[in-house]
Amino acid sequence: MFSSILAGSLCGIEADLVRVEVDISTGLPGFHVVGSPSSEVREARERVQVALHNAGFSIPPRKITVNLAPAHLKKEGTGFDLSIAVGLLQCQELFPGERTEGILFAGELGLNGEIKPIKGILPIVRQAGERGLEGCIVPVGNSLEASVIPGITVRGVENIRQLIEFLQEKDPARREEMLPACPCTTQEVLRQGREEFPYDFAQVKGQRVAKRAAEIAAAGFHNLLMAGPPGGGKSMIARRIPGILPPLTWQECLEVSSIYSVAGLLDETKPLITQRPFQSPHHTISGAALVGGGSRVHPGAISLSHRGVLFLDELTEFPRGILENLRQPLEERRVHIARSQGSYIYPANFMLVCAMNPCKCGYYPDKNRCTCTESERRAYLSKLSGPLLERMDMYVETAPVELSNLKREGRGEPSARIRARVLEARARQEERFQGRGYTFNAEMEPEDIEKYCALGEREQKLMELAYENLRLSARSYYRILKVARTIADLEGDERVREKHLQEALAYRMRERRQSPDE
Repeated sequence: MFSSILAGSLCGIEADLVRVEVDISTGLPGFHVVGSPSSEVREARERVQVALHNAGFSIPPRKITVNLAPAHLKKEGTGFDLSIAVGLLQCQELFPGERTEGILFAGELGLNGEIKPIKGILPIVRQAGERGLEGCIVPVGNSLEASVIPGITVRGVENIRQLIEFLQEKDPARREEMLPACPCTTQEVLRQGREEFPYDFAQVKGQRVAKRAAEIAAAGFHNLLMAGPPGGGKSMIARRIPGILPPLTWQECLEVSSIYSVAGLLDETKPLITQRPFQSPHHTISGAALVGGGSRVHPGAISLSHRGVLFLDELTEFPRGILENLRQPLEERRVHIARSQGSYIYPANFMLVCAMNPCKCGYYPDKNRCTCTESERRAYLSKLSGPLLERMDMYVETAPVELSNLKREGRGEPSARIRARVLEARARQEERFQGRGYTFNAEMEPEDIEKYCALGEREQKLMELAYENLRLSARSYYRILKVARTIADLEGDERVREKHLQEALAYRMRERRQSPDE
């Protein structure tokens, strides 16, 4: 007796289809799972046997072999329970084999026969739809999440008894009544998800230069470092940046939601991430929690901030070794985690926003309040390496907020107005990079920088002087051009002009002067 059932396996945030082959034959009684199963998958034999027994189904005392094909893929998680159980019952001819053709089964079995939700159902159903499968049967707790994928029939099931009765029923109308297909909720979820961002720039008093830098950073998706005394509004500005970023596209929504699905962080009532993510980890975070990995590989904070903002407050309080882990993802915009059991790739195209104090006490260069010596200040700044600072596109200093600004009546410029300018700049970038695979200036490759940031004679002379006097590296040179291109886009200028370069250089000069390597 043999059966073959479709299931899904995760590797990073990508899913592969797995064929669960079940064979019941004569021989010494036993239950063997082969095909590179993890410990969780091997434990499925215990869960499946007990769950089927408690649901009123018996398993014959014979030799049972379950093969997860293709065997070279590492199989992890508890999502294979349901497909193994269905395969066992199909081998016993409890229902016709054609009832499971073209259908993917995914779910964890409780010992009472309940079918429990699993992590990563979104990329699994997405892969099933791309491979042209007829439908998916998933736990009820995952049905809303799975139903955002258009073009594939999704059915949510509560327990194994309900599922078997559905597979045994001959009347199609009765079958549909027993286990109705979940309606596609994509448009409804997108409508519900476009609510206003809770933080507004109108609440920020003063800090005109820092707000201007935040606008430029949002328009081009540039990295931003803010330094200044405590209580000046650095964190307030950072938390309002997602509110002025362009909305996620449908493809970006799926990318971000897939990461949160794999991490088990999707809200059951809101199965699609429609707002730009904002992650603000504490400085005590571990390397695995920031970058990803661990004994059971999972996405880290930088992948959870994909297409959004990763905010590191009190930057110098983070261990230097933890911060150095950011260098490779900032360049490649992805995380590659290698383990003995396989390799995992998580996307990490995020906007890095950092805030720090200028010294240990926080009040430099105010000599009346700063108690740090020059050596103490250098030691404090030495926690940040030159290569990491070089990857920050923009650096801005925040001054203490004056009392007159705090007492001023009325609100500052609202996020809606800033966002409108950002959207106009984004539209210019989308048109410019059509067919290139990216939409923000910060993502430009060197060959595109030469094309879209072409400089006139005066602009070339300015950059030559800056390159020599500021001792810029090639990376810094290109990042300045990218920022200048964004400033030009905000002004609606087709060319990068001298004034755009001057402003872009202003966001680098003080950073270089305070660099601990100089």
